[in-house]
Order: sequence, then C-alpha cells, then structure tokens
Amino acid sequence: MIGTVRTAQAVQAFNQHPSGRAHAYLLDVTDEAAIEPVVAEMERSHGPLDVLINNAGYGHEGVLEESPLAEMRKQFDVNVFGAVAMIKAVLPHFRARRAGHIINITSMGGYLTMPGIAYYCASKFALEGLSDTLSQELSPFGIAVTAVAPGSFRTDWAGRSMRRSPRSIADYDASFDPVRDARQAKHGKQLGDPAKAAKAILSIIGSAAPPAHLLLGSDALKLVQGRLAAQAAEIEKWKALTCSTDG
Repeated sequence: MIGTVRTAQAVQAFNQHPSGRAHAYLLDVTDEAAIEPVVAEMERSHGPLDVLINNAGYGHEGVLEESPLAEMRKQFDVNVFGAVAMIKAVLPHFRARRAGHIINITSMGGYLTMPGIAYYCASKFALEGLSDTLSQELSPFGIAVTAVAPGSFRTDWAGRSMRRSPRSIADYDASFDPVRDARQAKHGKQLGDPAKAAKAILSIIGSAAPPAHLLLGSDALKLVQGRLAAQAAEIEKWKALTCSTDG
C-alpha cells in the first residue's frame, strides 16, 4: 500500500500502519512538476502500480456571489487538476502493461447540488464527466476507471478540511444559513462509516468487471435516484421543444 501525504508527521503515521506494508511519500497534488518523479520512484522501489485512488480533495462552502474566483481555482487545482495530473503520471505505466484501475473519489455532489457549495459541486461534476470519458478511452487497453460517489460519511470534510468564504449579502440568509447549520449539526454524526467505504472500494478493485460509477451510502442512493428521476421528468416535459430545433 502506497500513499501520498503532505507533511512529515503524516508520513510517519502512515508508515506505522499495523499491516507493516504501508509506504508514504510526501506529495502535494497541486505541485504538478513533482508528481511524475514521485510516481517513477514508487515504481522503482515497490514494483508496478496496479491501482490509483484519487482521494485528495476538500470542500469549499460559500454562496457563489460572495466567493472569490481565487477560491474556485484552488478548488479545481486540488479536486480536478490534481487528479488529472496523477492520472497522467500513471497512465504510461498502466498502458504499457495493458492493466490497471483508476478510482476517482467524487461525491453525490457530482450528481446533485444545494445552496452554498457551487464550487465544490462544480469540481465533482467535472471529475464525474472526466472519469466517464476516460473510461471509454482506456477500456481498449484493459484499464478500468471507476468514479466513486460517496454520500455523507464521518470524515473531516465538513470540519477542518472545509474552506469557507465569509458571508456578506443578507439576501442569501434564508436559502443558505439553514443548509450551513444543518451541515454543521450533522458533522461527526453522518450515517456513512469510512471503514466500510474502504471495504467497498476494495471489493470493486477485486472485481473482474468493476463499475464505471459507484454510489456509496444509502443517502447518496436515495438523493441521486430522486435527482435523476426529476431530471428525466423535466426532459420528458420539454421534449417537444427539444425536438423542435431539428431541421
């Protein structure tokens, strides 16, 4: 098991995993120039990489009008461009071996939205679309791609890892404040168990035919199914106008 972390303390903690088979490397996925050499060193020291799990990411909370564009760029640098840079670093190795599995951790926020996390949802929608396209490009080489979309899990996503833009426009109080309050009240009490999520991911790694998309959590299943049903109904409602543009 090989992982990338951003601090020397995290390296030490990772290497002390009870399995005795954990190896950590210092890497920030926004440091594009550092990624390829680190991946090459992993291959030299530990042999061929079989699976890439793009788990680096964080959430941004803020009404779009109140949130600086710089925050969106930071969000995409980690959640999207960092994942793409890692993929591009491993692909030559995977393609040469005609094997490999890329797992991108997206979110149910890559299917549905709510007030105050526009930048985060946009990044996860982007990663879902990228994963789907990549799956089609790489399947001829025996390389699988899975976008894993978790619901609410007991992680630090809504705590220390969340970046929050300051509030400044009272017009948004009624739509945004209840969502923020509910998120903070639920933090640490979410239904999803991270250890069970890890086991689920291991099960698709071992699958002969892994899914291109996988939801994790009953909340994700319920909310995404509801969103897709509403979307299908809206498409049906407007299909006459949709088809009216044909020549």
